[in-house]
Amino acid sequence: MKLLMIYCDKFGYRPTVRTLDDFEEVKEGNVFEKALVAFIHAEEKDMEDMKRAETKMVKNLKWAAKKNNTRYVILHSFAHLSESKANPHFTKELFDRVEARMKNADYNCDQTPFGYFLDLQVEAPGVSQARIFKGF
Repeated sequence: MKLLMIYCDKFGYRPTVRTLDDFEEVKEGNVFEKALVAFIHAEEKDMEDMKRAETKMVKNLKWAAKKNNTRYVILHSFAHLSESKANPHFTKELFDRVEARMKNADYNCDQTPFGYFLDLQVEAPGVSQARIFKGF
């Protein structure tokens, strides 16, 4: 798993190109403020133990959110951080499980549309804890 977390004063997206027909069709975008945006790349090795990948992701998201004083986390599939890729259905299930756990821990958590290229709007402050990369 590769996890690039960026704290954003403002983060927005708009769907542009649908790349995976197996997932929900989305036509509308969204904008979030004061959120930790996680650019997530699930790798093939993560499919060996979903529970481990889920637990490590949740732990890292909570840690980074706390560092940036936010309770809002956005999960964004970003399969460009490694050559190894997990199956898209595995990745979506992992995202859904992580979202549920974050919500159960009193975080606000959303996902960008899965299976789309998106136009992104990223406004991130220039402080060191606003950009964190983890590989596990």
